[in-house]
Amino acid sequence: MARGAQTPGLRPFLPADAARLAALFRASVEALAADDYDDAQREAWAAAADDEAAFASHLADALSIVALVDGDIAGFASLRDNKMFDMLYVRPDMARKGVGSALAEAIEKLAAARGTTLLTVEASDAAQDFFAARGYVATTRNMKTVAGQWLGNTTMTKELAAPAVGRAH
Repeated sequence: MARGAQTPGLRPFLPADAARLAALFRASVEALAADDYDDAQREAWAAAADDEAAFASHLADALSIVALVDGDIAGFASLRDNKMFDMLYVRPDMARKGVGSALAEAIEKLAAARGTTLLTVEASDAAQDFFAARGYVATTRNMKTVAGQWLGNTTMTKELAAPAVGRAH
């Protein structure tokens, strides 16, 4: 690892982030899912970012956060309906440097603070080990068609601790 792990800064998604997050999404799918999905599957998956306005709308319709390392966007994640871990993508050069873990921790805390007791994710084959290491349990194997390609993922769930109430400040 060329750089040591460092805790990224987190902030809310801004509409001005859309083009950069779409590019990050494409790069992440192409590079980080290469061992689990073939070229056609990755292209079909990455095509979800081709319509940047729709991609931005998808992020804006959820609680989406952005991770920054040295002022540059390093990843993003989103929580949908306070119960679904909707997206988690990290720039390929920032993989395995704590960015994904920081984003996941934040999403889990946000969901718990909003009263969620069971968080669900449809984890790609590339991300399944990451989520399992965080305590998510596989419940269902899924196959869905995306742009004419079959893509597999696994529905996983994690029980969240209820937020502490009545703590003294």
